[in-house]
Amino acid sequence: MRRRIPVFSALLSCLVIARAAALAAEPAMQAMPAMHGMIAAADIQWKSGPPSLPAGSKIAVLEGDPSQEGIFTMRLSLPDGYKISPHWHPAFEHVTVISGSFNMGMGESFDVSQSREMIAGTFGWMAPGQRHYAWTRGETVIQLHGMGPWQIYYVNPQDDPRNAAKK
Repeated sequence: MRRRIPVFSALLSCLVIARAAALAAEPAMQAMPAMHGMIAAADIQWKSGPPSLPAGSKIAVLEGDPSQEGIFTMRLSLPDGYKISPHWHPAFEHVTVISGSFNMGMGESFDVSQSREMIAGTFGWMAPGQRHYAWTRGETVIQLHGMGPWQIYYVNPQDDPRNAAKK
């Protein structure tokens, strides 16, 4: 009998410690993204694009919240002839073209002749602060992913649609 009590006490102590550790970890686990997720193309929910982009875009957030810290994945649907003036982001931006023709150029001046066409399946990325601009040929869908918050700063403040809304 004497030998069983220390073994039982040790086992009980281990269980109590394990449960306490699990409870302490629960808030951290809740903040983590799901370990698995899937959204069928037909189930993607499109909304009007953000005010930081010119009118005409649509957005679908697939993962995370682009306005908050943490990983996010979103898609933008852009009409034919859509233009995004020279701008930059404070974090890495990753772009995958899902459909259409997304044309991107580097620099602080919008110059169609200096842009490069990205067709469906093309992947690109820009380092923080990299000045770039874009335009579409045909209806185009791109997927952006990175670490939020996703922010856009226009080289010329007059090009920022948020400033036009203030007038």
